[in-house]
Amino acid sequence: MSTVGLTDYTTFLTFLGISALVITSPGPDTALTVRNALVGGRRAGIFTALGVSVGQVVWAMATSVGLVALLLASEPIFQALKLLGAAYLIFLGIQSLRAACGRAPRPGAVPAASGGTKFGGLRAFRQGVINDLANPKMAVFFASVLPQFALEGQGMLSALVALGLVFAALTFVWLALYAAVVARAGAFLRGSRVRRAIDGTAGVALIGLGIKVAVEER
Repeated sequence: MSTVGLTDYTTFLTFLGISALVITSPGPDTALTVRNALVGGRRAGIFTALGVSVGQVVWAMATSVGLVALLLASEPIFQALKLLGAAYLIFLGIQSLRAACGRAPRPGAVPAASGGTKFGGLRAFRQGVINDLANPKMAVFFASVLPQFALEGQGMLSALVALGLVFAALTFVWLALYAAVVARAGAFLRGSRVRRAIDGTAGVALIGLGIKVAVEER
């Protein structure tokens, strides 16, 4: 018996295990979700997670039609994507550092009802999509891992998309839970020196990830 075009349930469980390891490993998407959950609360974090997942669906569809293989085969295009992703992470890191160095709120100031600053869901969603699509590691993962779990033949393209949807759904659940926990903790820190220190730490982490993405090999 096959499962969404896979060899068998054992193979599918193996795919789930590998996916869980990849998803729970801290990376640019996790860093952005944490940063946005701290800045804009749970809603911003969840919309960021949704954007990341949509970006992964795009990667899955691009893999199924062979676009990702072409991207990886072209060194200049791959390098351009890598540098774009690195620049975006550094840009977000600088924004966080600026927030950390900004003027502290007046004593007695009332925070937003949502527990965060004004940070629209559309903005968080857009950042999530861009951050994931500009992550070259996603291209490598979808091109190298997904085909190993899809049967070759007429149903392979649909199987690749199905596996990508499963991966994206798992990512959304993990990052949304992450965002909820971070936002709840951040609500107690907002407006304090500790919160500004967290903004600074997030900024340094994002810049560090950007530099790592820029200099590391495939």
